[in-house]
Amino acid sequence: MDQDTLQKCQELLGYPFRNDDLLMLALTHASVAPTRLQSNERMEFLGDAVLGMVVVHELYTRCRKLLEGEMTKVKSLVVSRQTCAVVADEMGISKLLATSKGLADRSEGGSKLPVSVSAAVFEAIIGAIYLDGGMEPASEFVLKHIRPHIAAALRDEHRRNFKSALQQHVQRQWGTAPEYLLLDEKGPDHRRCFEVAVRVDGRQFPSAWGVNKKQAEQKAARLALVELAVLND
Repeated sequence: MDQDTLQKCQELLGYPFRNDDLLMLALTHASVAPTRLQSNERMEFLGDAVLGMVVVHELYTRCRKLLEGEMTKVKSLVVSRQTCAVVADEMGISKLLATSKGLADRSEGGSKLPVSVSAAVFEAIIGAIYLDGGMEPASEFVLKHIRPHIAAALRDEHRRNFKSALQQHVQRQWGTAPEYLLLDEKGPDHRRCFEVAVRVDGRQFPSAWGVNKKQAEQKAARLALVELAVLND
């Protein structure tokens, strides 16, 4: 990786590294690293922990009326692969990641990385900043890019709209839409319950019950997001 790439990345990040080796490691995917220990995987793991801590601290200090369960829902969406990938792509750092030529998503003409890879580089960058400068610059970097997503989740109640989140993820990954299957109905007309499952690209996910079809679909969408590793369980 040349110095021009490292310099361009630092300009995009708005953070000057004291140790360029950390940034270089954060931008090295396992597909081109001599060994996995020389890739950004360990740094991604660290960055994921820092990201979660920063988001939880922000929710705890700024959203004093949110209960633990509500904060968990917001955090799960904000630190999800989908959100991290969006941030990485918007910043332009995904394009600077060193990867094998075959890794790019061919459905996008070979120009877009899979969601998991784009998300990983964002988390690895967080880990690199933390190692280079400590918690303060890492927290500032995270909040600069994640605060708008926290605000959107709180304002528009995206934390409860799992169908919308699944729709966006499926459209991005497969260029299609999820299908909701009504599997069963039980109970009298005035207390009827419905069982719904989601099918995506031929794969059916665990079903969920609800007191109406809308609730069952939301629950089924959440289970699909967990199975797809977009949300944490």
